[in-house]
Amino acid sequence: MPSVVGLLEQRELTARRRVDELREEADRIQAELAVAEQDWKEWVIARSRVGQVLAPGGDNVAGPEASQGQRDPGEQPVRPELPDAAKPKSVVPMWRAGLAWSALSVDYQRILRVLADRDRLGQGPLTCQEMAVAFDVDVVPAKVEALRSKAKRLMARAWLAEPAPGRFTLAKGVAGPGGGS
Repeated sequence: MPSVVGLLEQRELTARRRVDELREEADRIQAELAVAEQDWKEWVIARSRVGQVLAPGGDNVAGPEASQGQRDPGEQPVRPELPDAAKPKSVVPMWRAGLAWSALSVDYQRILRVLADRDRLGQGPLTCQEMAVAFDVDVVPAKVEALRSKAKRLMARAWLAEPAPGRFTLAKGVAGPGGGS
């Protein structure tokens, strides 16, 4: 007959796995939301520009240099993309020398930026509660745990180190935002 403690540990492990899965799903949805918000902002800007051009009495007359950059009407528009930028549904890649921070989503980049600043200033590791304060986020358990989950994920993929329980710093070799080494 299994022990009560063993059964409790089993249930705790199952619950912990479910929490981790949900956190990863939330990260994925946040990345998709960021992309959708950027797309929306671009449409708002486009509509605003067209409104300015079509406004009565507008002095926006296109000169010869404005027509030089026009495309063929049948040509498909090309959307500029950053080659190393994190895509929605992306996972945190394992750190390796030369890997740019842009391979990470914005939330992970923010964590690395704060820790890099502290490292540059000679300050020590940060707790997740201190990160929440640095990000001007409410220091409530849900927000702190979300940061902890991200920090642990970065640590598991060699971007961060945890010299003391709950205190995070950049891993050895991880450099500033420009790149890996």
